[in-house]
Amino acid sequence: MNPAPPNFTRKNSELVLRIALSRLKGMTIGFAGMIESRFASLSEFFESDTRTIAAILGSQSLKMFDRDVRDEALRTARAEEEWITVNKVRPLYFTDAAYPQRLLDCPDAPVILYTIGNTDFNTRHVIGIVGTRHATVYGLSFISRFLKELSASIPDLITVSGLAYGIDIAAHRDSLTNNIPTVGVVAHGLSTIYPASHRKDAANMVRNNGAIITEYIHDAPVHRGNFLTRNRIIAGMCDAIIVVESATKGGALLTARIAGDYNRDVFAVPGRINDIYSAGCNELIIKNRAAMLMSASGLCDAMGWTPVKNEGIQHEIVIELSDEEQKIADYLTRHGESFLNKMSVDLNIVTHRLIQTLGEMEFNGVVISHPGGKYSLA
Repeated sequence: MNPAPPNFTRKNSELVLRIALSRLKGMTIGFAGMIESRFASLSEFFESDTRTIAAILGSQSLKMFDRDVRDEALRTARAEEEWITVNKVRPLYFTDAAYPQRLLDCPDAPVILYTIGNTDFNTRHVIGIVGTRHATVYGLSFISRFLKELSASIPDLITVSGLAYGIDIAAHRDSLTNNIPTVGVVAHGLSTIYPASHRKDAANMVRNNGAIITEYIHDAPVHRGNFLTRNRIIAGMCDAIIVVESATKGGALLTARIAGDYNRDVFAVPGRINDIYSAGCNELIIKNRAAMLMSASGLCDAMGWTPVKNEGIQHEIVIELSDEEQKIADYLTRHGESFLNKMSVDLNIVTHRLIQTLGEMEFNGVVISHPGGKYSLA
């Protein structure tokens, strides 16, 4: 029998072995599951010689199991174990009950994840909200209204996004405002937060039952390619992905494509045809790659989620509308939103009177005004 390699002169913890396994190039949850089932333990796997491993697994890819490769993975894993212990990081191996179970449907899911925070990733309702880093007032207003409505009717909800500028950080912040736990999936190790300006937001997320999560060891740097691969985690963790704003190219569209490949529901918020950051969303809808989304109730209907009324906590305020106000409200119900001048012509109401009436309706919370003289129902 061959003597144990140098790395086994002292016993490695199960966590070290799991981290080391995840560090082997080309390792997937399917391959890791095969190793777990065919070896008595991960210790046996790491102690075995290369040819024995290849024979047991029926693999000709000896390089992946080379002794030097496994020894280096163990050295890295021991250092990582020390760091995550000191910094109270929660590692989630793919066989752990707390691992995001929706990800197990995805063949390229990470073998191990590193998290800060105690979020239940397996709660009943999980949505991802993604979009451009160049968010407009239109997109930001939608997120604010959407999450406010959704939080009032759907319990056991968490949101997931990428902690990036624009739509991502707006989704996290509005989730916090509405007491929705929110998860930031980052493309680097947990020894830093990128962008640095969002460190305070990340801390608030963790303090309010949210989490920061990554597949990278703590000192992995920010790398452009990592942002593309982390999008698959956002897509795989969720029941549905919502693209709020996007140009015709961007990470949000990649996330939507991956979500579609994972058989997740994909939604997009429509916008004006000449708005650059609505072009990607409109294209998703036109090509039937996403369903059009206009409200929280629309999401619930599409997903088959039953809204819950918070009786005794929130009371609906009934506002009596005049005949003219009701006429305007009915018009906006049919059209979604409209410009002031078009409404004036279609409704046969002179402009100055329409402005006055819309102002009163906005004061009462019935309508919302948007830049450029556009109005929609609140």
